[in-house]
Amino acid sequence: MLTIDFDRLRLEPGDRLLDVGAGTGRHSFEGLRRGADVVALDLDQGDLGSAEATLVAMAEAGESHPAGRSQTLVADALCLPFADGTFDAVIASEVLEHIGDDERAIAEISRVLKPGGRLAVSVPRWYPERICWAISREYHSNAGGHVRIYRGRELRQQLERARLKVVGSHHAHALHSPYWWLRCWFGVRDERRLIPRLYHRLLVWDISRRPLVTRLAERVLNPLLGKSLVLYLEKR
Repeated sequence: MLTIDFDRLRLEPGDRLLDVGAGTGRHSFEGLRRGADVVALDLDQGDLGSAEATLVAMAEAGESHPAGRSQTLVADALCLPFADGTFDAVIASEVLEHIGDDERAIAEISRVLKPGGRLAVSVPRWYPERICWAISREYHSNAGGHVRIYRGRELRQQLERARLKVVGSHHAHALHSPYWWLRCWFGVRDERRLIPRLYHRLLVWDISRRPLVTRLAERVLNPLLGKSLVLYLEKR
């Protein structure tokens, strides 16, 4: 399930792509399919191990572009171990809301991006996230949880202060907002409740089968219910 629209990122074969907070690698996989030289970076070595196994399997199965290469790296977004202007494109999807010093993380991302390079950032949208926080303290008050809720205008201003120009935006994952509201209501860590389990089955069906009915529903609902705000930027 991709949050970032790679067509808007304009990734070309051979481009160097940094996936900050890559987790288990969902966006890194797509970068490899499109022929990028991908670095999947995260603090969680377990998640990166899973990502690396899949990236290697993709290459061995011929599921990656011939120009594509990949590596995983355990590192901190507050101190990226790369020279200035290393990458043609950077993705930071659902990561800034976890970082206390987000201004520094944004500055580091901008630093390693080439002038004219492209950046895609996604964060939880303000009002779906606010509802989750209002219903459940457990949703965000935990180690590694969300430390802030972004308003779109404020995030744009932060990014622009780092010499980044917003060139596009959209919302994503409308069908996921009600699911998280239900999880918060019935208990974030309680997997036994019937209604959240049934809704989760719907999401799994949607992700695995991508039926037309749910694709159309999400496209219509994204402007209203989209759980994620996605911004596309270029470095000045």
